[in-house]
Amino acid sequence: MVKQVDISKIQENPDNPRFIKDYKYKKLVQSIKEFPEMLKLRPIIVNEHNVILGGNMRYKACIEAGLKKVHIINAKNLTIEQQKEFIIKDNVNFGEWDWDSLGNDWPYEELEDWGLELKFLGENNADEEWLDMPEFQQDDLTPVRQIIVSFKNDEDVQEFSKIVQQTLTDKTKSIWYPKTELDEVKDLRY
Repeated sequence: MVKQVDISKIQENPDNPRFIKDYKYKKLVQSIKEFPEMLKLRPIIVNEHNVILGGNMRYKACIEAGLKKVHIINAKNLTIEQQKEFIIKDNVNFGEWDWDSLGNDWPYEELEDWGLELKFLGENNADEEWLDMPEFQQDDLTPVRQIIVSFKNDEDVQEFSKIVQQTLTDKTKSIWYPKTELDEVKDLRY
């Protein structure tokens, strides 16, 4: 059962293995300020000692947003093992996004404002593991939008690679296109 309590009555879980930092955390705080009603629909889950099992980052963001009360569900009668399992399973993302639907049916700016991480080629927030790899290096870091093209078979991939005059790399399994600013793309069709 969902109930509302003083935020001071619940405590952060010191063993929480998940965190949000930097701009994502700021977006969460802003999201809570703009749409606090969502917290009733997605309450913080606590054990019988009011230690958070699910919602540690929302809890911190609620404090920063200045909330005095939060909605909780008390998950009683869970073993220590079940509590640990819950903490992990609550943070695992099952499923995948339908990027085609998101790209065509949803406004980009709102998706980003709502916290969906949209990485595009050339953005400065690219994963550090890719930096300095020849396939990832770019001279111009002007943000451009990434287009993901799916193919039915390897023959279509090879045909597309010939059209854009590039091949898939072993490291990235991707193509950077256009290769240079001088490429003429207006006449290419696939």
